[in-house]
Amino acid sequence: MILAEVDWVTIAGVATAVGTLILAVATFGATRSANRAARIAEESLLAGLRPALVPSRETDPPEEILWGDDHAITLPGGAAWAEEFEGNVYLALALRNVGAGLAVLRGYRLVPARPDASSPHGEPGDFRRQQLDLYVPIGDASYWQASLRDPNDPLRAELRSAVHRDAILTLELLYTDHRGGQPTITRFALRPGDGPRRQPRVMRHWSSVAFDLA
Repeated sequence: MILAEVDWVTIAGVATAVGTLILAVATFGATRSANRAARIAEESLLAGLRPALVPSRETDPPEEILWGDDHAITLPGGAAWAEEFEGNVYLALALRNVGAGLAVLRGYRLVPARPDASSPHGEPGDFRRQQLDLYVPIGDASYWQASLRDPNDPLRAELRSAVHRDAILTLELLYTDHRGGQPTITRFALRPGDGPRRQPRVMRHWSSVAFDLA
């Protein structure tokens, strides 16, 4: 019986290929595991920076609010404000940050109508940018303010009418963490109260919305 000659070169080549494949599979698995761990770490970091705004407490100190035209009010804790004065509309909301990161207010959207919790939030072009960034510290109270003074602004006329009728107002606030990331929208209902003072209520939050705030 004649034994076939063993081709050690071929066997060595096959063994090397199998070893390389096993190493590639192991490397791929380790890379996926590392990427998953990195994503979890990033999500944990972002969760530690994510703000969330609600109306402040009634026991929070009042806020002294001054607009650029020197109009001023004292806003009680837990309250909102909607006032028409000399043709202009002044709005404010006492806020508390119950999230884990500093909130930076970037813009707002006002609708002089009853809010609908099931409707989508406004698009980027619907939001008016704040003249100055407003900050709400972690676990603390602050405020949002805005005014409409341009006589050619159609929203000004609509809000004046809504304020005179004591109609419910819908307010959406757009804010981010201190790095400008995680854009978040909170929708509030501003219900009629005593005179210009209103009762705010959170309707809905949208976290990490796809907004380009550059």
